[in-house]
Amino acid sequence: DSFYLARPGNEEIQLDLFGDYKSNVALYPAFQAYFRTHKPPFLAVWGKNDPFFLPPGAEAFKRDMPDAVVRFLDTGHFALETHAGDIAAAIRD
Repeated sequence: DSFYLARPGNEEIQLDLFGDYKSNVALYPAFQAYFRTHKPPFLAVWGKNDPFFLPPGAEAFKRDMPDAVVRFLDTGHFALETHAGDIAAAIRD
């Protein structure tokens, strides 16, 4: 990830994405309506120590999709970097 993040010009792109996060949040009602209507198979594998995306955010998926599978790993925000094998196994299962 560091290699790609360090490319020339990428800092500005990342800052633009971060600054426009509100457009993502504005779409939450549409995502939630889709989940309630279609109830797709859903797996959320979450770092239970993530300081940005807290565990209640993962549990919230179950309000719209009661059969959603939510698994917490003993990690933080960069769960793929620390628990890729566990996450891959959850996806395979």
